[in-house]
Amino acid sequence: MAQAYAQETSRRGQRLRIAAWAGAAAILTLPLVAMQFTREVRWTAADFAFAAVLLFGSLGAFELLTRRMQVPAFRVATALLLLGAFLLIWINAAVGIIGEEGNPANLMFAGVLGLGAVGAAYSRLRPTGMARTAGAMAAAQIGVALIAFSGFAGSVAGSEQPVLGLTAVFTLLWLAAAALFARAVR
Repeated sequence: MAQAYAQETSRRGQRLRIAAWAGAAAILTLPLVAMQFTREVRWTAADFAFAAVLLFGSLGAFELLTRRMQVPAFRVATALLLLGAFLLIWINAAVGIIGEEGNPANLMFAGVLGLGAVGAAYSRLRPTGMARTAGAMAAAQIGVALIAFSGFAGSVAGSEQPVLGLTAVFTLLWLAAAALFARAVR
């Protein structure tokens, strides 16, 4: 009975992995298809390469980071962290969060992701350390918004709502991941 359950769980996981990789490939083809029908979408080879590295790199990182930890809470927390990192990079590269895409203040978001990478390495991906790391990322995300609104990093005029909204979304993502990592300890 236990062996049959383990085999079914393994098959389900394999199907999810295939769906995730196929979904990433499908997402990558969307701009290519759109370029055939409109002049609004103009991607270069570099754009496709960037998107491919980001999409497939995120999936590969998930597989690598969760290979040894089969606890569902840990896997979901890892997925949330990687989703947040993916979206933060994608949005920042596409349009910028603080002001325009070329605004140097947007580089502060690299600090949030750098904190996550250093924290993950330092904690050796242990759930307790990852919970602390994700919590620190939430604090850093709020810190970036506070710096942006202080005027120290230039003007946020015209981008107040996106900065507040995206800060809330990313902070919630990091906090949800922290809670799930803490749950994985139990």
